[in-house]
Amino acid sequence: MFKYYSIKKYDVKLLPALEKRYGEKQHYSASQVRATVYQNDFNPKYLPLAYLLFLEQSALKNVLYIEYPDLDISQYKQEICEYLVRKQYRGYLQSLTVNLPMN
Repeated sequence: MFKYYSIKKYDVKLLPALEKRYGEKQHYSASQVRATVYQNDFNPKYLPLAYLLFLEQSALKNVLYIEYPDLDISQYKQEICEYLVRKQYRGYLQSLTVNLPMN
């Protein structure tokens, strides 16, 4: 399901790209995240991952409900965590996904 290099790019380059475009923030809007993903050639298949990492919890639920109504967010989070553990990935993304609430 996941491609290692696409996920690694999200880990290494997405936050700096968001900060460069919109400044340092704890959370970004869905439109800011989406625009950054598409304009910086990130694989849009992993846009839900970007939303998980950078949207506020309330905004996350609304955006995922509208854009990805069939996505089971708990299962998606679990799959990301398991994938990163299998790959023994130790980047920034690992700590974020492990600490994400499994609602």
